[in-house]
Amino acid sequence: MTVKGNYEEYRRLLLGLVSVISFITSWELLLTYVFPLNPFFLTKPSLIAVAFNEQVIQGALWRDLAVSSRAFLWGFSFAVLVGIPVGAFMGWRRRAEYTFDAFFTALYASPLVALAPLIIVVFGVGLLAKSALVFLLSVFPFIFNTFAGVRSTDRLMLNVVRSFGGKEKDLYLKVIFPSTLPYIVAGARIALGRGLVGIIVGEFYAASEGIGFAISRFGDTYRLPEMFAAILVLMIAAVIMTEGMRKLEVFLAPWRSAQDTR
Repeated sequence: MTVKGNYEEYRRLLLGLVSVISFITSWELLLTYVFPLNPFFLTKPSLIAVAFNEQVIQGALWRDLAVSSRAFLWGFSFAVLVGIPVGAFMGWRRRAEYTFDAFFTALYASPLVALAPLIIVVFGVGLLAKSALVFLLSVFPFIFNTFAGVRSTDRLMLNVVRSFGGKEKDLYLKVIFPSTLPYIVAGARIALGRGLVGIIVGEFYAASEGIGFAISRFGDTYRLPEMFAAILVLMIAAVIMTEGMRKLEVFLAPWRSAQDTR
């Protein structure tokens, strides 16, 4: 394979690494030579790397990660199970759209994070409250993206399936779901970020363990390298999960990857 072929195959990874390395290098050089600030007020990547080694590689944060991951998985899973069917139902049934669209739009536009104290009062301190907050922040991207995907389905394809005697199940499985899948994946990428915000906010308010509690604890004690190391863990997790969603889309809808090649 030629050099150009290798570049085209790994272009996304290479360009992503270049942007990240450039940002980290600029940050380090600025705080070392241009604006040598006191590390107590603003840390730099070299110190964050030391803290990352202590907190993550040596395992100090693993328990907090496990606690947060459990709540995130429960909340995000329920968001998938609820959001996709509700969005599909709204997109397929006009009356359902008229009934729920304004209500869901109002909820989606409202600052749901502000409801965190109320959620904690209702569900208590622990797994259930954090999962509920993750669910509340993550479900709406699934609803609206699935709704948009169903509404954008090619009506000609639906008519072709009907003309060959296809039933309602065939319409969903053979036409609507494949055409809606890219919208669902796009919604999942948005929902991932909102879900991570939910778990952090929930642990900021009322928790004694978890990655959000660790970030709050490090920030309160001005241990900035450790705080940024914990934030870096969340960023890495978000990138990994987003890439996993992209790979899942390629697996379930390989024709999309061919269309998106550019």
